Amino acid sequence: MSGPSPALPPWTFGVEPLPQTVEAAARLRRVTSLLLALEQPDPAVDALIAALDEAESALARRVPPGPEPRAGAAGDGAGRAYIDHSRHIGSYNPCFPEYEITVDGDRAEGTVTFPIAYEGPPGLVHGGFLALFFDAVIQHHNCDLGLAGKTAGLSLRYRRPTPLLTKLRFELTRSADGPRICSTGRLLDGDVVLCEASMDAVKGDRSRLPAVSPRRATP
Repeated sequence: MSGPSPALPPWTFGVEPLPQTVEAAARLRRVTSLLLALEQPDPAVDALIAALDEAESALARRVPPGPEPRAGAAGDGAGRAYIDHSRHIGSYNPCFPEYEITVDGDRAEGTVTFPIAYEGPPGLVHGGFLALFFDAVIQHHNCDLGLAGKTAGLSLRYRRPTPLLTKLRFELTRSADGPRICSTGRLLDGDVVLCEASMDAVKGDRSRLPAVSPRRATP
């Protein structure tokens, strides 16, 4: 039986998201769910579209000209800053779920509520979002323990349909023996298991992480 993983500094790679990005992501997620629930066209949506057109035009003039992240060999290039993806990606990217997590060594637990934006079958979460969710929370667990790496395999077993708009809980366990990190997870509604996940990741080496460029000062 393996012992607990050694305590290491948290694993991070990339720059912090801008506070405005975090604020906008939460609103975009909520508004998307509201749009999907509309019964009829609404003037508020026309105003939203106009505001988004204006924001898109203004932001396109302010972002770096290249789409590549400034990391590794492209660290001195003209591309964009790379935002840290080690944990809480949903806080700044509305395409990812938001969740709460508590890490206790090789075990972790938390809660998640999926909004309408992640719907597949009527009233239920799309299975692809569950895969994305488990990949994110398992790697969050790994990064908090200071030892992470690239996902080598992820498998899910869908036990029951997963409801939207319901506070669910999840449990994670992991072991880091040998060259890989092996994790398992469960998503539950009360005591009912909805989905099970198994993932293995190749252990990374911090000293070999490519350099990431910080944000550049506004000229």
